[in-house]
Amino acid sequence: MATSIDSSVLNSVNGTAGQTGKAATNRESDDLNDQFMTLLVTQLQNQDPMNPMENAEMTSQLAQINTVSGIEKLNSTLSSITDQIDQGRALEAAGLVGSGVMVPGNKVLTSQMDGKVTTTPIGIELDQPADNVRVTITNGSGQVVDQYDAGSAKAGVSNISWDGELSSGEKAPEGAYNVSLQATRGESSIDSQVLNYAQVGAVTPQENGDVSLDLGAVYGQVGLNDVKQIL
Repeated sequence: MATSIDSSVLNSVNGTAGQTGKAATNRESDDLNDQFMTLLVTQLQNQDPMNPMENAEMTSQLAQINTVSGIEKLNSTLSSITDQIDQGRALEAAGLVGSGVMVPGNKVLTSQMDGKVTTTPIGIELDQPADNVRVTITNGSGQVVDQYDAGSAKAGVSNISWDGELSSGEKAPEGAYNVSLQATRGESSIDSQVLNYAQVGAVTPQENGDVSLDLGAVYGQVGLNDVKQIL
């Protein structure tokens, strides 16, 4: 009577093949391949001459070891592709150093030079167009210092400007202010996300393949996927 290779051995082989390249080394795979072939040869040597193994059964078992080798090569190829993608992301992010970006956040910064006030851009991200966007500026104490209607905004990312003047008409002192937005369409409010401007100072690759962008002391670090717009 023909015998079959212990299923636990096959499960061990296939289980190792399903792991990542870091978890299953080439040496481990070679050892499992040798073990598989040794068992197959032993099975052939000890089979019942009156009831030998059928060709289909032998072909099936040989196909399994070929599948293991093929999966191992595929995992190695995918690992190489992943490494190339990670390197590409790092190079892409490095090109952002010194550039201005819009990322999720509610800050607007003001500065004065020659009697003029300049402010960083304010951004809004919408899933649908808005008929009007109401902008509220507050200081560090939470006090409202200015409020105005910015008009309509399209779906996606749009930029909103603030003239840097308080509701009293005075120029806003230099510093950081908070922004809140209320987008409406018709009589209904619609979801929106506030974006603030920051400048990329440095790029730091992470172990998991992601990339962190250093936006300075005010904004800290964000991921590359957090960048909604490059200015």
